[in-house]
Amino acid sequence: MQRIRLGIIQVNHDKTPEVGDKFPDDAHRFRDLFDALDDVRFRYQVYMTIGGVLPADIDEQDAYLITGSPLSVLDESLEWLPALFDFIRRCDAAEKPLVGTCFGHQAIAKALGGEVVEASVGWNVGIENQKIIAHEPWMDPAVSTLPLYVFHQDQVTRLPAGCRLLGTSNRCPIAAFAKGRHIFTTQAHPEFTDPFMRAVVSFCREYFSDADYEAILASLDGTQDGARFARWATDFIQGQGEQVA
Repeated sequence: MQRIRLGIIQVNHDKTPEVGDKFPDDAHRFRDLFDALDDVRFRYQVYMTIGGVLPADIDEQDAYLITGSPLSVLDESLEWLPALFDFIRRCDAAEKPLVGTCFGHQAIAKALGGEVVEASVGWNVGIENQKIIAHEPWMDPAVSTLPLYVFHQDQVTRLPAGCRLLGTSNRCPIAAFAKGRHIFTTQAHPEFTDPFMRAVVSFCREYFSDADYEAILASLDGTQDGARFARWATDFIQGQGEQVA
């Protein structure tokens, strides 16, 4: 058996000296996250969708993952966004395994008819506990809460038809969802590391009040469990992706 082919749809390319030049890009962070699992090795293909690149055929890969981004799914000036929405709809129609995180979570919701808005609570940043309200077969070992890094201003406020809520939090009611056995999303950033998160928070300091900034830093002293999400996402992909002979 060859490795499952995982296409990473990258919707961010950080060029800032303070962050982008000091840390791996989004695709590499996900590769590091998955490769830390001893029993898993995907065969990766990165599509720089932020530059307009998408798979010509959804069957180029066995499964796909859409990364996070500081950009907004509400920004109609993003020329590549309609094509991404169309790609998501084609994956859904074919029941092609698709994982979405942060921007990816929102893009999947919006493409399939859900609602995404700028959150009335403002920025949601730090380590946040997702309350897991439903468990899927791939979410093993099961937990009641999952602490993960979050960094977002927009959020999903209405699920698309046929989707079911998996996780919620105090500041993000729709924090994770699924559709059928082929879509699995989270608003969080399981791929973030502590040094990277602190660098991004520092770089974005101007967006936060003094009180909010201190609360964010305090939350980062807690623990997060991106590795558990990686396990869940891997089992989801392995359960749905085609093993290529």
